[in-house]
Amino acid sequence: MKKVVIYKAGSHDQIKVEDVASPTITDGECKIKVKAIGINYADTIIRQGLYASAKEYVGWPITPGFEVSGVISEVGKDCKKFKVGDEVFAITRFGGYTEEICLEESLIFPKPAAFSFDEAAGFPAVFMTAYHALFQNFVLRKGSDVLVHSAAGGMGTALLQLLKIHECNTIGVVGGDHKVQVAKDAGANHVINKNVEQIWEKAAQYSPAGYDAIFDGNGPSTLGDGYKHLKPVGKLVSYGFHSMFQKSSKRTNWLKLALTYFKVPRFNPLDMVTANKSIICFNVSFLFERQDILEESISGLLNWIEEGKISPPVTKSYPLENVIQAHQDLESGKTVGKLILNP
Repeated sequence: MKKVVIYKAGSHDQIKVEDVASPTITDGECKIKVKAIGINYADTIIRQGLYASAKEYVGWPITPGFEVSGVISEVGKDCKKFKVGDEVFAITRFGGYTEEICLEESLIFPKPAAFSFDEAAGFPAVFMTAYHALFQNFVLRKGSDVLVHSAAGGMGTALLQLLKIHECNTIGVVGGDHKVQVAKDAGANHVINKNVEQIWEKAAQYSPAGYDAIFDGNGPSTLGDGYKHLKPVGKLVSYGFHSMFQKSSKRTNWLKLALTYFKVPRFNPLDMVTANKSIICFNVSFLFERQDILEESISGLLNWIEEGKISPPVTKSYPLENVIQAHQDLESGKTVGKLILNP
């Protein structure tokens, strides 16, 4: 079978597609013949050697990939949920860029009938992250004023759909004319195109009193101003630092990265208490030991899919052999929705 392997940190030339032996299942696992693989921005950070949980749990060499969809091809001892031929999607702690994968049965779920394999593969990582951000960290109240950065991306559109279910007033921030309608279709009440509009001037117009929550995957470029635009009791939710990392195929510029690190705003807990504002940060790749949290999020999301409240993610697919091009396109910041690899 074919599998993507990265042997050391670096630029896109470190990504290799290799022929390897098919994996062997153990008790409690099922083998999946992979039909589609979700690509996440975190995969590019893994390639650069800067993703904390990849260092802690895997090391080098590493195969990226947090999510797949496919067909059960083999069932291990003690597995009771699935049989050979079942269509499924699954979450992984790395290893998803492959034609076949063996996973614990608890990490595998029935593919929604309304979703294609591509849509199912692009669903779990962003929607589980969005669910965790919205419902497992603080109390999100109906009618809240909420701002979402990168609103046309996979995570942004997932957040907007869930916020719409919760009847919030949502403002999406995008970086191009072609992304405006994508954010509106996902549920944004208003969209700010940062390429032609000043983010915080428009944000203040849409919600003069500030925001109950701001969702930020950018990092140093927007965190400081986001905090300033929170209402009292507002939450700044940080789940990524895209603006720290370079958008090119060049090797990591460590000096530039270090300088950018010092631009990350520092928040004093005493000042935060006085201002009555909070910052919430998380990384869902550290949550695999919390089966209760994972199952709660998947269960809630699948119920909303069945009720027709969640639409399939917008996807663009690439052959597995074109993984480098997919990473380059994702890092360019010009894509919308979810990017998918097809083995």
